[in-house]
Amino acid sequence: MANYAVVKNGAVENIIVWDGVQEVSIPDAELILADENTRIGGTYDGSFHFVEPPVPEPTAEQVAAAEAKSSAIEKLKSLGLNDAEIASITGG
Repeated sequence: MANYAVVKNGAVENIIVWDGVQEVSIPDAELILADENTRIGGTYDGSFHFVEPPVPEPTAEQVAAAEAKSSAIEKLKSLGLNDAEIASITGG
């Protein structure tokens, strides 16, 4: 048993475990033995390639929430709470 990439039009659409012997039919796809560079969403052109997608910028709401949480933590510290006590209140 080994991992095989399901490749359609040069793109890795899935990774399956296959014994390489039993018949498997996936229409319009090639099964190619995966390696350490194989990732769903990657490409295959004789070798596998994958580029991490960019991390999206936080929304205005996410920035405001982070700032509010930071402000609240500073206020709790000024009241004398320690990091463990603050974590138990804020969930981390």
